[in-house]
Amino acid sequence: MRVFVAGVIGGIVLFIWGAVAHMALPIGEMGMKVATNQDAALAAVSASATPGAGVYMLPGMSPEEWSNEAARATFAEKAKASPYAFVVYQPGGNPVNVTMGPALAKQFVGDTLVALLVAWLMALAPFAFGRRVLIGTVVGVASWLAISVPYWNWYMFPADFTVGTLLDVVLGLLIASMPMAWWLGRARR
Repeated sequence: MRVFVAGVIGGIVLFIWGAVAHMALPIGEMGMKVATNQDAALAAVSASATPGAGVYMLPGMSPEEWSNEAARATFAEKAKASPYAFVVYQPGGNPVNVTMGPALAKQFVGDTLVALLVAWLMALAPFAFGRRVLIGTVVGVASWLAISVPYWNWYMFPADFTVGTLLDVVLGLLIASMPMAWWLGRARR
């Protein structure tokens, strides 16, 4: 029960941190830009997308073509000379722009699940407050290294976007780990 309560506390703190990082601080939008001619960009993606939602790398090449050396060489030359885009395409629109309630609920559940896992790790050994906070912070660094750094490396996410995710994730788990570590370290009655 102590781990569960610590996880819920951490989930609440992590959720609040996310709101601060994205609404009051520029951390959540680091590296993001707004296209000047959005209608033309959306029309072009819509016209070339396959049916349904998907993630596109432009220029891109189908996996079946990678075994064809001539096609791969032609693609490599084109890719060197072309702009590059990583696009998350959702043909049904973005309901978050209309109502944020369901997205906020999913975010809170995700934050709480992360905090529950961190609380469980913190509780595995009888560490002091500082070491428990360090555990939470290391989980944040590990998750950033596992997700954001490969996106920067392979998909060319901008460096400032990658730094923003570092600040968002690591600071969030550092801040959330403090009340969690305090709760887990309280004397049992």
